[in-house]
Amino acid sequence: MLYQELVQVYAALAATPKRLEKTHLLATFIKKLNNQDMNHVLLLLQGLVFPLWDERKLGIADKLVLRAIHLATGTPTENIEQLWKQHGDLGDATAVCVASKSQITLFSNPLTLEKVFTNLQHLATFTGEGTVDKKIALVSELLANATPEQSKYIIRTTLEDLRIGLGEGTLRDSIVWACFDTIIGITYDSAHNDLVITPEQRKTYNTFLDLVQSAYDRTTDLAAVLSAARAGEETLKKITIKPGNPLNVMLYQKAKNISEALATVGTPASAEYKYDGFRIQIHKTNNTIKLFTRKLEDVTPQFPDIIQTLHATPPVDFIIEAEVVGYDPAQQKYLPFQNISIRIQRKHNIEQTAQHYPVHTILFDLLYLDGRDCTSLPYKDRIDLLTTFWKQTPTVYLATRIISSQEQEVFTFYQQSLAQGNEGIMLKNLSSPYQPGSRVGFGVKVKAVMDAFDAVIVGAEWGEGKRSAWLASFVIACIHNNEYLTIGRVGTGFKEKAEEGTTFAQLTELLKEHIQEQKGKDVIIKPAIVIEVNYEEIQQSPSYASGYALRFPRFIRLRPDKKPLDANTLADLKRLYAQQ
Repeated sequence: MLYQELVQVYAALAATPKRLEKTHLLATFIKKLNNQDMNHVLLLLQGLVFPLWDERKLGIADKLVLRAIHLATGTPTENIEQLWKQHGDLGDATAVCVASKSQITLFSNPLTLEKVFTNLQHLATFTGEGTVDKKIALVSELLANATPEQSKYIIRTTLEDLRIGLGEGTLRDSIVWACFDTIIGITYDSAHNDLVITPEQRKTYNTFLDLVQSAYDRTTDLAAVLSAARAGEETLKKITIKPGNPLNVMLYQKAKNISEALATVGTPASAEYKYDGFRIQIHKTNNTIKLFTRKLEDVTPQFPDIIQTLHATPPVDFIIEAEVVGYDPAQQKYLPFQNISIRIQRKHNIEQTAQHYPVHTILFDLLYLDGRDCTSLPYKDRIDLLTTFWKQTPTVYLATRIISSQEQEVFTFYQQSLAQGNEGIMLKNLSSPYQPGSRVGFGVKVKAVMDAFDAVIVGAEWGEGKRSAWLASFVIACIHNNEYLTIGRVGTGFKEKAEEGTTFAQLTELLKEHIQEQKGKDVIIKPAIVIEVNYEEIQQSPSYASGYALRFPRFIRLRPDKKPLDANTLADLKRLYAQQ
């Protein structure tokens, strides 16, 4: 398959803001894919060459890309930087350079999908002396054989910023359209931007959609889902979780109080401490242990202390959900999340960081054990299995929990949790299965502070005076149907010194690589960074895309453990607005 075929799809997707039209374009393309190209294409459509959970990283910074463009086109680096500033996108700047390159390649070869994919994957294989030059050579080789339009997407993929407006939900729907169409037959009405489908077909379609979503939540592998979907519903139903391959976690709603929580999950319920840490999946397979965040990132190297303890576990494969919490051994108490968030991002001096920021790993659910997918078991049975087989240690142990039907007893338990420095409690339905990727009401959380909101940064403004080198006012958004709707700006709550918390300088550094466009002092930012904010109240507001505004929002902390689609939703915002 020629790379140009994929580039044409990129361009068509970028040209339309209509989600259904994007879905139709993708579905048409996906139907033509053979099994050999399928895995490469579905990764490249996400701007990736490795799955999100793969520990391999391209590891190529902007400066290296600039050198590769210079090598391939002969354009002076300062000219490339000027074009970059002018266009606001290094991919667009590259296309200009390739279109007018001074070093003409007489015998360039048409780029194949396999060649582009392989070169980019090889970027992650180099170590030691000569690594920089080897990486530059691989990218330069692709650019030397690329058309201007191809070069734009090669660079964007290298920097993992595709800019075609394609979300996870649209990709999923395109798989459903492609496979469902071959089974029953549906039509996209381009004139009205709508799907032509009968009510009876819609029921079958929704069933198929649910199966595809469930398969993806269990595998987080779109190629595997597409392969199963092509085979039909029965094959989709057989997809199961497996150690070493992270799954999308089950999500929990907020309840405003214990009475509402018990009414939601039913009684008797399991009540357990809600720890102020970050959620991980622990996977053990063939005596290899991996740790994944809820964003599906492999953070195994950052936690050698946890791995060392876990290697003493029984010699069986498993997947366990846990919370990693900071712990002060001197005072024998839990620490707030911000005390250990640094460990998720740390790539160097890991052993030293582990000593400065010790953690406890607190287990709260069992998803897989010794060849058995446990997600269909009732919650009580999963916990009984976990309790039976797990040998607790001082730093790896089960969450504190009680089973109760009495509101007062649960409230007393809730107060005990707060007294130990926790956020509150979780309440869970004892007979519920585990549904990956779902927020289904099988469990809820009750927290002491109910007005905290997880928002995504989608824009910012450069500061003035002593803050002129930093982004100092951040546009934040909530989620609605995989879109980001603005809810206000936050510019307070940041610290002067890094040891006190997150500074403007630190957040600016995190956001720089995600800047998509700049107009004057304002910048548009690719949704990538989630932050937690407090506010005084929620107001209706036509000034923001959500129709609501957080009044006087204040930054609390970064949430590097959450991906943008894990942020609070417009439905959450409306519920909080009604409650106030």
